[in-house]
Amino acid sequence: MTGNDYNILVDTVDNGVRHITAAPSSLVCSKLIDFDLVDGRIHNLKYLAGCNGNLQALGALLEGATVDFAIERLSGINCAGRGTSCSDQLARILRQVLR
Repeated sequence: MTGNDYNILVDTVDNGVRHITAAPSSLVCSKLIDFDLVDGRIHNLKYLAGCNGNLQALGALLEGATVDFAIERLSGINCAGRGTSCSDQLARILRQVLR
């Protein structure tokens, strides 16, 4: 897949915290990706639906990680031959919001 296969629903800044909520591609199991960015670092990453344990682990592992680290590690992860994954969708969204 190429292009914007996701939809950013919320992108606000309040007291230095950028809050983003996005609907990922319909090819993946998750329905929403929600997180905060503070000084280029990811906080409070949560997914709605999808592989609950794996996505909770992803949120825990990325807590405080830089956006560049997440993009580098998650870009191109392919779930079940779909050409993307819940993780790859996060990387795509991060790339877009950094433009």
